[in-house]
Amino acid sequence: MEGLRTDKEGDLVVVGEKPVRNYVVACITLFNAGASTVRVRARGKHISRAVDTVELLKRVFIKDLRVEEIKIGTDELVNEEGKDVGVSTIEITLTKPEMSQTVNRALTHATRLLGRRRW
Repeated sequence: MEGLRTDKEGDLVVVGEKPVRNYVVACITLFNAGASTVRVRARGKHISRAVDTVELLKRVFIKDLRVEEIKIGTDELVNEEGKDVGVSTIEITLTKPEMSQTVNRALTHATRLLGRRRW
């Protein structure tokens, strides 16, 4: 369920069990591929990891990144015992202004560095 997706609403990163850096790289990859909007979605205990992903992107890699919208909600699921349970959800919509070639090269370099770095 986690990882990169493209659907009718645009590019989507679904946050799960992987380290935050994986989701940061996924977002940078989508932006470098030409996406103007990226959505970061998570449920339950992974919500904090989605927020960490967005904050790391904003503070370290894409300084002018904008949070366009934050949607919160509850998904109704049936657990193993057959009971209805609610799981909290978050979806953060990010946009970035058009960037020059120099900045795009810097993002590519940052992506390479993230691949080598331990968080």
